[in-house]
Formats: sequence, structure tokens, C-alpha cells
Amino acid sequence: MASVRTAYDQNVFGRTLLADATSIERWRWKVCEVVRDWGGSADAMDLVRLGVSELLSNVVKHVPDPRCYVRVLLIGGEVTVQVFDRSRKLPVVGEVPDWDAESGRGLWMLREMASGFGCEHTRHGDGKIVWFSCDLVGAFGE
Repeated sequence: MASVRTAYDQNVFGRTLLADATSIERWRWKVCEVVRDWGGSADAMDLVRLGVSELLSNVVKHVPDPRCYVRVLLIGGEVTVQVFDRSRKLPVVGEVPDWDAESGRGLWMLREMASGFGCEHTRHGDGKIVWFSCDLVGAFGE
């Protein structure tokens, strides 16, 4: 497995953006293009599109400051997508959601489909990171 330092030399994409409902589609396709250029499978690209949509939608809905940062890393055969925002409030992802609920389904579904998922406060405590990972060439559930 490659080190994080190697990943920063060539296998990283990052952009600062203002999250709004009209830009989510553009960003999900941009991140998907990055994953495709790294050799990502159709399943990986589908999960990345879904995940970027969910993470940026949550910034739009739940974070007063729309400034955020999207980072995509390829380390070994695993893609990790991270969204940094300026809210300290961590999302709560519980067990199987009530499918009639107004919220809570998207992150649960992403967590179930991804090979890794998490959220944590930034090192300086001025916001949070929500992330997911998947195999670059694997299928869901592998």
C-alpha cells in the first residue's frame, strides 16, 4: 500500500467550493471524472457520485457557512472522498432508518455501501470532516 506522502505527490484532487444546490451535480461529475481517470470501475464511479451528492447536500442543508473543501485520495487501490466543512456538529448515522423520515437515510445508505465511512472534528476544532472510501475497481459489497 502506498503511503499518504506518495498519494499527495500524484493521487490527490482537492477543491475549495461554495456548496449550493445548483453546484452539486457539477461536483459529483468532476469527482467521478477524477476517479475514472485513475481507472475506477463503474461501481466505484456510481458510489462516488452518490457519496459526493450526499455529503454536499448535507452541507447545503445543515451547515450555515457553505464554504467547504472536497478532497479525493487514491492510496493503493482505495479511493477516499472527504468533505471538510465549518460546522462542529457531527452527523448521527444510526441503525436502519425509518423510510418515512425526513432525513437520516442518505448517510446510512452511503455507510452501508462504502468500504469505509466516518466523521470527525478537524484537528484545529473549527469544523468537521465527513468521508467515505471504496475500492477503485471492486464492486459493491466486496
